[in-house]
Amino acid sequence: MKLLFPALLLLSGLVFSQKTISSDFKKIPEILDNTELLYPFIVPDKKYDYWSVLRNNSDPDKAIIYESQMPKSMTINDPAPEKGFFQKCLDENCFSYLIACENSKSKYFSTEQQLRDFIGFVDNLPEAILIANTFGYTVDSANKQGSSYKIEDKYVSLYLLKLKINSEIKESFLIKINRKTGKLEAKNNGTY
Repeated sequence: MKLLFPALLLLSGLVFSQKTISSDFKKIPEILDNTELLYPFIVPDKKYDYWSVLRNNSDPDKAIIYESQMPKSMTINDPAPEKGFFQKCLDENCFSYLIACENSKSKYFSTEQQLRDFIGFVDNLPEAILIANTFGYTVDSANKQGSSYKIEDKYVSLYLLKLKINSEIKESFLIKINRKTGKLEAKNNGTY
């Protein structure tokens, strides 16, 4: 009995610490929880002759994640950067990077900030999720607390997940992204 009261108190605190999600938020489609499937939806602010998202892999066919329509006369022989965005390790397939060609010159985008700059204006939900991913937030398609969105004229609002370091505790965050500037504001919504 002595243990029952503190356990109930702790459990009720966890349950009631989560704020409810407004009914005007929609569920994020499950397919959008995979970062690699978001790149085809990018609408860059600048006009590029060609752009491609690659992972660091020595096999050129396995390196391509997404590529726009390449002009027939174009060849890119630039070496891959040593680091990129979404860096997971130092071996092959550990990070991604983007290469874009403008006026026959190639340019690399290899940091999270450069990816956000490449996206520019947030045109759609996949772009908003990619921006949130660059800050460590991910989609948890199994739970509405980590997988909801609302798109307005000036902002995209998302409920996404962030894992606590060295833990399996999931934290829900309400994220608000300014569509024009890409600036992100986050508010902790509790654990689940």
